[in-house]
Amino acid sequence: MTPKSAPHLGSVGPVVARRLRFDAPLACRSGGTLAAYDVVYETYGHLNAERSNAVLVCHALNASHHVAGYYADDPQNVGWWDNMIGPGKPLDTDRFFVIGVNNPGSCFGSTGPMTVNPATGKPYGSSFPVLTCEDWVEVQARLADRLGIRRFAAVMGGSLGAMQALQWAISHPARIANAIVVAATPKLTAQNIAFNEVARRAITTDPDFHGGDFYQHGVKPKRGLRLARMIGHITYLSDDAMMEKFGRVLRSGSIGYHFDVDFEVESYLRYQSDKFAEYFDANTYLLITRALDYFDPAHAHGGDLSAALAPAQARFLVASFTSDWRFSPERSREIVKALVDNRRDVSYAEIDAPHGHDAFLLEDPRYHAVVGAYFGNVAREVGAIPGTGVAVELPGEPLLRRGDADALTSGFAA
Repeated sequence: MTPKSAPHLGSVGPVVARRLRFDAPLACRSGGTLAAYDVVYETYGHLNAERSNAVLVCHALNASHHVAGYYADDPQNVGWWDNMIGPGKPLDTDRFFVIGVNNPGSCFGSTGPMTVNPATGKPYGSSFPVLTCEDWVEVQARLADRLGIRRFAAVMGGSLGAMQALQWAISHPARIANAIVVAATPKLTAQNIAFNEVARRAITTDPDFHGGDFYQHGVKPKRGLRLARMIGHITYLSDDAMMEKFGRVLRSGSIGYHFDVDFEVESYLRYQSDKFAEYFDANTYLLITRALDYFDPAHAHGGDLSAALAPAQARFLVASFTSDWRFSPERSREIVKALVDNRRDVSYAEIDAPHGHDAFLLEDPRYHAVVGAYFGNVAREVGAIPGTGVAVELPGEPLLRRGDADALTSGFAA
C-alpha cells in the first residue's frame, strides 16, 4: 500500500530532505547513549512572523520524514501522508509550517543501526541502543530548538506517531498547543505485544541475522523481514477490507492443490513482503516494535492513565476507526476519559470506516473533514492567514541526490 501513484491534487510539490547533526549526547531511557547523531527532516509551507504556526508530524513504524510532496528526481515517490498535508488539504500548508522528522533508529537517513559507529568504524548493528518514544520526543524537541520553534501549534501522528504526540503533551506540556492523536492506544495489549514478538522472532531466527551484525557479513535477513511484514500487514487491515479486496479469488482461476501461491491474497502478501525486505532494515524493525511495546505512560503512575496525562495542557483531537481491531476505538476512549478526568479540552471522533488500522493513512472524507475542521480552529487561534508566512533559512545539509539517504524510499503502515 505504499503510495507510488502521481501526487494528489494540491501537492506541496517537489521537496528536499535535510540532514542535521547533533553533537550533544542523547542519554536514552534504556541506559544507552548516542554520543552524536544525525536527524533527517523535511518542511512544507512557511513560518509566520511569530513562529506560532509550526506543526510537527510524527511518523509510524516504517514511515519516515517524507510526509508530503515528492522528489524532483523521483516524482512517483509521494509522501506517506500526502493526502492529508498540502495546500487546501486538512493540514493546510498555506496556513501552517509542517515538519516531518525521521527518528533515530530508523533506516531512512537518521542515525540508526546501519550507520557506521565512528568509535569502531563499523555499523552500530546490535550495539545500537534501544530507544523509546520519550527518547524520540527529546530528539524532536532538540530539532525544534534548532529551528527556532519554542511552541508547536500542534503535534500530530497516527498509531506509533500518535503515541509520540501523547508523549509530547506529557514531556513538554508548555511547548504544544494541540495534540492530534489518531488510531492510538495508551499502551499495547498482550495480544499486540505477542504479534510484535512473533515478527521479531521471524527476524532474529533468520540464519542471515547474525545477532544483528549481518552488515559485516554482506547479507540481510530477508526471509525474516518478509515474514515480519506479512504478520504486521495482516493486522493493519480488517477482515472486511481483505475480503472486499481479495475474497477467495484464485490467482490462476482454479485450485492447484500445491503449497505455492493459489489465492490472490497470498500473492499480495508475498509481493508486499518482498518489497519491504528490499528497503527496510531488520534491526530498525526490532527497535521500533520494541518502542511500541514499551510505551506505557501510566506505568509510572501505578497504571493510572489520568495521573499520567495530568501534566498535559494542550487541547486534543482524538480519532479512531470502527474496524481497527489492532488499536480499537475502546483504547482511544480510554485516552479521552483520562483527558476529561483532567478537565482537558478534547474532541473525539469515531469514524465508521472498513479499512482497519491503516484507515488513518487513507482518504476518508469524514475523517479528513474532522481533521480539517480542527485545524481550521487551530489556524484561527494562531492567526495563520493563508499566504502570510515567510521563508526561513533551514539548518542542515540538503540531500539533493537520490543516493544521499535511504530516506528517499517511503514505506508506511502501523
